[in-house]
Amino acid sequence: MPVYALLLEYDGSKYSGWQRQKAHPTIQAEVEEALRTFLRCDELQITGSGRTDAGVHARGQVAHFECQAISTDQWRRLVRALNGLLPPPIAVLAAAKTHDGFHSRYDAMRRTYHYHISSVPLALDRNQRLFIPAALDYDCMNRACDLLIGIHHFGAFCRTRSATTNRVCTIYYAQWEPEALPGYWKFVIEANRFLHGMVRSLAGTLIEIGCGQRSVQDLGDILASQDRREAGPAAPAHALTLDHVTYAAPLFED
Repeated sequence: MPVYALLLEYDGSKYSGWQRQKAHPTIQAEVEEALRTFLRCDELQITGSGRTDAGVHARGQVAHFECQAISTDQWRRLVRALNGLLPPPIAVLAAAKTHDGFHSRYDAMRRTYHYHISSVPLALDRNQRLFIPAALDYDCMNRACDLLIGIHHFGAFCRTRSATTNRVCTIYYAQWEPEALPGYWKFVIEANRFLHGMVRSLAGTLIEIGCGQRSVQDLGDILASQDRREAGPAAPAHALTLDHVTYAAPLFED
C-alpha cells in the first residue's frame, strides 16, 4: 500500500502530547481526524517519528500514513486542505510520497531537540522558553555536555516508570548555544533515539551545573549510576521543541 509522509509543526501547549488518548486532546488524534475527513478514510492511522510529551512543541515532526486511493486532485490539495481542517496550533508544512515500507519512526537515523531558555524576563516567548534569572556558567555546562557524546546507558535520565528496557542511546551532538537575542540560549542535542523524559532531565541537570549546584564531573557520575534519583529534576516541558528528524535521504523538497 502507498506510504505518505507529513512534515508537521505544532504548539503543544494545550495538548497531552503526541500519542492518541481517549480522554485528552493529542496531536496525533487531531491530524488523523483531519486526514480522515479530507480523504474519507475512517480507518486511517498515522505514526510519528517520536512521541513528544504533553506541552512539548515541534518544528519538524515527521509522520507517515498508508492510503490506497489518493487521487491526483486530492494529492495536489492535501497540504492546504489539512491546514484548513486542523486547529491553529498545528500546521502541515509539507507532504511527500515515500517508498513502500517507509516508517517515520524506525527509519529515522537521528533526532534533534532544542531546549530554550532566557536570562531576561519573557512576555511573548513565555510559552516556549524557560526564564532563568540566575547567571549560568555555560562553559561548565558545555564541558559537561562533552561527557554525553558517544554511546551511553541513560537510565539516570529516563522516567522511572518507563517501560523501555533498552536505555542505551548514541549522542552525536550536545551543546548550549547562544541565540540571536541577548540572554537567549538553547540546548541542542542530537541522538539516534531518546528515552522518555530524557532531554528534559538532561536539561534540568545541566542547568543545576550552570548554577553551581553540581560539578561537571557529577554528570559523569550520574551517567554511571544509571539511577534516576541521582539526576536533577526534569526541566519544564514548555521550553522543549523537536526541531528536526534526519533520514538516510531527504523526504521533503526544500
